[in-house]
Amino acid sequence: MDFKTFIRDINDFPKNGIVFKDITPLLSNSKALNSASDALLELVGNVKIDKVIGMESRGFFFAPILASRLDAGFVPVRKSGKLPYETISEGYALEYGDDRLEIHKDAISEGERVLIHDDVLATGGTAKAVCKLVERLGGQIVQCNFLIELDFLKGKDKLGNYDVKSLMHY
Repeated sequence: MDFKTFIRDINDFPKNGIVFKDITPLLSNSKALNSASDALLELVGNVKIDKVIGMESRGFFFAPILASRLDAGFVPVRKSGKLPYETISEGYALEYGDDRLEIHKDAISEGERVLIHDDVLATGGTAKAVCKLVERLGGQIVQCNFLIELDFLKGKDKLGNYDVKSLMHY
């Protein structure tokens, strides 16, 4: 299936000069949604995964599906102040400032094998912050997995030696 036919470009969103990759047409088509879920799972291969992390907010679409199919737990990583229990946090830079991500301090146990998922890999700052959180909790990152990778922003470079896989490349 050509998944790119289900991705809509939105010019000047969220600000001028940005071409936003809107995945909602893919999400609203049951065949595309199921096929994309299968294809993301194939990127993981036959490795044991204990936890799948989804990054706020669009990482929450596929990460629980992947967790269910991998017989793994789902862990949300959210922006500061959104999780109800004790957390650890990690800062990251945005083109217009800084932000923080948080994870529950008991979400990952020492030695657990973790798949990190988000919808888009752009500059890599968010994914790198999540990698740091996982490692601070003692988890082993098996793969960073994305629906879309914006190759021209070189986010993969920021993720160093992690195994990075993406379903679509722009």
